[in-house]
Amino acid sequence: MKKDWSKLGIMGGTFNPIHHGHLIAAEFVRDEFKLDEILFVPSGKPPHKHAGEIASPEHRWMMALLAAGTNEYFSVSSLEIDRGGESYTRDTILELKEIYGGRGKGDFYFITGADAIAEISTWHKKENLPEIAKFIAVSRPGYKLDMDKIDPLFRRCTYLVEVPALAISSTEIRERIRRGRTIKYLVPEAVEKYIHKNKLYQEV
Repeated sequence: MKKDWSKLGIMGGTFNPIHHGHLIAAEFVRDEFKLDEILFVPSGKPPHKHAGEIASPEHRWMMALLAAGTNEYFSVSSLEIDRGGESYTRDTILELKEIYGGRGKGDFYFITGADAIAEISTWHKKENLPEIAKFIAVSRPGYKLDMDKIDPLFRRCTYLVEVPALAISSTEIRERIRRGRTIKYLVPEAVEKYIHKNKLYQEV
């Protein structure tokens, strides 16, 4: 984490596995919003995911480290993994505010997919989220989100961004691995080697 910053991007996600789509979106948003740093926060226990589909928190954290290591503006936090229990955006942002500068110092931008923002009304303790962070909804190719479909509570603090990225998904990558297909250039080379070395995602 950089010592001097005023605008921090927080990119939460399962990262199962992290891929070039995540990295392209993070870099695009960093440049577009002039953020000082992007902090990747792999989720410990995502409340909306089936445990059987997810690699261990340690594997996902290590892959995020390998992927982010080539960009001086990227860093990775194990905060949610270390905390244990289910991972909630509100708890993570509040804890990061305490760790990096205290409440009220600097702006926090939570970066997530446009499809996730569309479901923000179902998030845990959503009521005070607009008070503690701004939200950047990144659209995937072919996915368009109407601001009117976002919970009214979040419209004033949410930015919609179309990122000219490849149509890559973690689900597709896991399926290709199960079928013995190549994932080269879909994920960073270091992540590809890590997946094969540790035989991740091979079981159906």
